[in-house]
Amino acid sequence: MRLTGPLRAVAVLLMVGLTWLVANTLFGGESGSSVRHFFSGASEKPTAAELRPRRYKCGLSAPCPPKHLAFRLVSGAANVIGPKICLEDKMLVSSVKNNVGRGLNIALVNGVTGELMDTKNFDTWAGDITDLLKFLRPLHEGTLVFVASFDDAATKLNDESRRLFEELGSTAVKELAFRDSWVFVGAKGIENKSPFEQRMKNTKNSNKYEGWPESLEMDGCIPLRPPLEG
Repeated sequence: MRLTGPLRAVAVLLMVGLTWLVANTLFGGESGSSVRHFFSGASEKPTAAELRPRRYKCGLSAPCPPKHLAFRLVSGAANVIGPKICLEDKMLVSSVKNNVGRGLNIALVNGVTGELMDTKNFDTWAGDITDLLKFLRPLHEGTLVFVASFDDAATKLNDESRRLFEELGSTAVKELAFRDSWVFVGAKGIENKSPFEQRMKNTKNSNKYEGWPESLEMDGCIPLRPPLEG
């Protein structure tokens, strides 16, 4: 039977509609993704977003357990690039925040709540060591102490200042010397030595920079402590 006039137009429209429906089913929407994958082959490369490593707080490679604080410390590089102290994805100390300086850069954190209490810099090359002593002596039980060196962290340290850091859990401060790189996390009232400490000795034959060792970088997860009784 031969179609003429209006009937032919209707037949053409129906054919176009049917073709669009089949194409959409095969190549469009979620149902068509498997068909497209079949025709494009199984060797399709992952996207850049899929290849990019997942980022956790402070750039850690894995998330911290519940009731733990994520941190990252970076000591200064020579006397040019300032140190950084990151806690829970918040930068506490950095050159961008304009709160770093030569010597020891310290952040105090409440070990129960994780809240920042204070940040200060102490010039241990030409400053008054009394300022550091006054800062460390009255610390309360459970206070977390984050330390990152910049340039020289040791010249002005005396026996009392080194002892105070030892009481916070440091083992390296006893031998910390001129222009050594040092990063450390301790706590007031710690029973054992801190597992979070690194020191890079200033050695002429192995220094990365002229007159300074390489910068140190340390990260990890610190458990919050339960509230003190009474």
